[in-house]
Amino acid sequence: MELDGKIIEILPVQSGEGRNGTWKKQDFIVETSGQYPKKVCVSLWGDKIDNSILQPGAEIKASINIESREFNGRWYTDVKAWKLETLSNQNSAAPSPGDFPPPPPEEDASFNAPSPSDDLPF
Repeated sequence: MELDGKIIEILPVQSGEGRNGTWKKQDFIVETSGQYPKKVCVSLWGDKIDNSILQPGAEIKASINIESREFNGRWYTDVKAWKLETLSNQNSAAPSPGDFPPPPPEEDASFNAPSPSDDLPF
């Protein structure tokens, strides 16, 4: 499955020791677009954590797996991302300097001043 949206919050990295060694998990909240936006907590595990993509306000496409499991009579659902991509039409809250054209060069005031011999109306 794929989930498109804007990252609105990044939660702290969690890590620990398991029977297979050290593990690391990063959760973040994605808000979907559309008429009825939803907030979804998505998890990244291990070496898939990429802090360059995980920035608040970034528009992303996440390839996800949804999995539920039972523990002590209660059900828990995980949304795990296995691939993240930034969308090309990213609308971040703070524009980067490259988003604007360079300012025009400053002009010499004497260049635009009319000369006394210039009597043409155009």
